[in-house]
Amino acid sequence: MKIALIQSDLYWENASKNRKRFESKINQIDSGVNLVVLPEMFSTGFTMNAHEVAETMEGETVLWLQSLAKQKNFAITGSLIIVENERYYNRMLFVFPSGEIQYYNKRHLFSLAGEDKFYTSGNEKIIVEYLNWKICLQVCYDLRFPVFARNVENYDLLLYVANWPKVRTNAWDSLLKARAIENLAYVVGVNRVGLDANQYEHTGHSQVVDFLGNYTLEPQETEAVFVVELDKNAMLETRKKLDFLSDKDVFEITI
Repeated sequence: MKIALIQSDLYWENASKNRKRFESKINQIDSGVNLVVLPEMFSTGFTMNAHEVAETMEGETVLWLQSLAKQKNFAITGSLIIVENERYYNRMLFVFPSGEIQYYNKRHLFSLAGEDKFYTSGNEKIIVEYLNWKICLQVCYDLRFPVFARNVENYDLLLYVANWPKVRTNAWDSLLKARAIENLAYVVGVNRVGLDANQYEHTGHSQVVDFLGNYTLEPQETEAVFVVELDKNAMLETRKKLDFLSDKDVFEITI
């Protein structure tokens, strides 16, 4: 599967400008890409002003994602702020080329920034099936909680979108590698760059780590689109040789 990671600065709380920015970058991607990955809260930046900028599932940004997916014949994913039944969610959408949508509501809300005071936590782990790949959707702070991400479903790809600040880059790099190694799966992490309205600097470090913890794409710091191709057969062969997942602990998460 060929994946495009879009590492970009974000306009603060301006969905229209962010859509234009990302569309311009997407239009530069060669045909043949199967999946495009945008950062966390790609339409607004990581804001707690949910009541001012939230959209519905019938809103402009969702319709824009569906239109792009159909027009370009690829899947596209990233998170944005969704309001539903008077509750706000940091929701990661996975939009198929048909326009069909599956979504994951961020489970671990970043209490250090007060995210838990403004958003409702998700209560379901989501595995998307696309082009014969099983993809686990995760958002930013979820990265710190390996039990929730544990590969009990035999997924192939663990996908993180983030607004992860420069000050904790070492944790980002280390934990993405750890998740790949312990789950014998590819891990893709897509982060933003630039300074947000709260003066937090982001240096990206979007990357792809293979099932043995090696870089398929080393951490990147520039604003750019990075295209990588993942080899599922190589991963499955490695799982046959190193059948570590068969020895995993059996447990149940209660939410």
